[in-house]
Amino acid sequence: MKKTGIKAKIMLMTTAAMFLLTATIGAIGYFMFDSKVLDSYIKYAEMVVNCANTNFAYNQMGDMIVRREMGEKYDDVRKALNDLKDDSDIKYLYAVFFDDIDDIYSLRYAINGKSTAERNAGIPYSYMNDPCEKEGYEDSLLMLFREAILLNDEEVRYKESDTKQYGRLVTCYQVIRDSKGEAVGIIAADIDANQITADIMTYLRIVVITAIVITVIIVCIFLNRIDSYITGPVDEIARSTDDFVKQMKENVQPEELIFNKPKIRVQDEILVLTEGVESLTSGVKTYMENLRSVTTEKERIGAELSVANHIQADMLPRIFPPFPDRTEFDLYATMTPAKEVGGDFYDFFLVDDDHLGLVMADVSGKGVPAALFMVIAKTLIKNRALLGGTPSEVLSYANEQLCEGNEAELFVTVWFAIIEISTGKGVAANAGHEHPAVRHADGDWELAVYKHSPAVATMEGMSFKEHEFQLQKGDSLFVYTDGVTEATNANDELFGNDRLLHALNRDKSDDPTVFLKNVRADIDEFVGEAPQFDDITMLGLHWNK
Repeated sequence: MKKTGIKAKIMLMTTAAMFLLTATIGAIGYFMFDSKVLDSYIKYAEMVVNCANTNFAYNQMGDMIVRREMGEKYDDVRKALNDLKDDSDIKYLYAVFFDDIDDIYSLRYAINGKSTAERNAGIPYSYMNDPCEKEGYEDSLLMLFREAILLNDEEVRYKESDTKQYGRLVTCYQVIRDSKGEAVGIIAADIDANQITADIMTYLRIVVITAIVITVIIVCIFLNRIDSYITGPVDEIARSTDDFVKQMKENVQPEELIFNKPKIRVQDEILVLTEGVESLTSGVKTYMENLRSVTTEKERIGAELSVANHIQADMLPRIFPPFPDRTEFDLYATMTPAKEVGGDFYDFFLVDDDHLGLVMADVSGKGVPAALFMVIAKTLIKNRALLGGTPSEVLSYANEQLCEGNEAELFVTVWFAIIEISTGKGVAANAGHEHPAVRHADGDWELAVYKHSPAVATMEGMSFKEHEFQLQKGDSLFVYTDGVTEATNANDELFGNDRLLHALNRDKSDDPTVFLKNVRADIDEFVGEAPQFDDITMLGLHWNK
């Protein structure tokens, strides 16, 4: 099954994040816009109702309703309503009354207004005492009309209704009074709520289209930058490596093999990785050239592994003391592969002037595949650590990179710690590795046992637990691979943790060179003539500060 590439993952995550943001903005905007638009329409309708009622009072429309007759000013009132209807965005504008105030279904029209377009279309008027449509009003609205008349309410009220005949409406209404000041009817203006919904949907379409355009632009710009600085260079390295492998499969003569080194513009771990791959391909060419020149299988294998051993040895720091100017600590490490090349590696480096990085790792498997995986893992861990971050963040980064294209399903156990030199405070992440041994000043060596995380490159998306520790003056630290405790003698007995602690405690020297040699001497004595089945790698640290 083909794995999703880095570029595709970044594009999917960025697109998903942008669309989630769009949905959130759209939802917030919908509710805010819906509220604002509805408020605007209601205020507008209130103004229309007030204007109409003012005209009613002037032309004594309330007295006409009391008499149930259309007076001489009835047509003037109708014209005023028609003008209001022409000048406003109101669906219906009308006056009604109850023929029997105790019967809400006795609602009748007093008058209504029609726009010029409605009049031209031949839509008829409603006249005094015309019965209102049975399905034109919800019972709850009729009850509100009745209550307003009975209470002689002075306010303009509104109610949203969903009628069978006219659909969803928002009705603004106010009582009509006669010349005695008594409430006799209702002047009402209906707003078409469907128009409000249409306005909101128009707003949402604009938001969505704008967001999609912005998302596409941002994703394109972001992917362009990612392509320039990360995925592009990695693709170039992959193409150059594939081309080199194809040449080998086509039996191209070693001296004719060409590794087209990508032109990397960035000065970061990508450049370091490129140089590492170039070094490996150069080593492979050297191996093949040496392989052709020998006459026996033993000599060919010896030439191959000699080159690989040299490359691997060059990858590990071997100059001691490594930091002559730093007197806060003493440091020493060794690695003895079970074969000519191995999967174990150690590393130490100054992250900055006040932080020391320590790495102890063991790649699954043996031989050249493990050694190649070791080179990549070591490069990723160190270069990511130099960019800053906690041990957990560094191992998470290395995990994602090593999982990508790991068809051989190799993995690596790692103990990685960063120690603050000025204080001795340390933070370590243990990815499936052996427990370190610690000796406090004038004390015995003992294992620092705590729960650790799975190995690196076993699964994408993992996070790694961290463990804090404190080094005081005179403390010592010993980290190692399982080749130490699993060294086996002729009787298939393991060296084990007890023998390891005994070897460390029999001579409690503060010199890492001494206690590493003591452990190796005890291993050699225990194993005897039995062959070495696993790499033996150890690192010792003594804290002087």
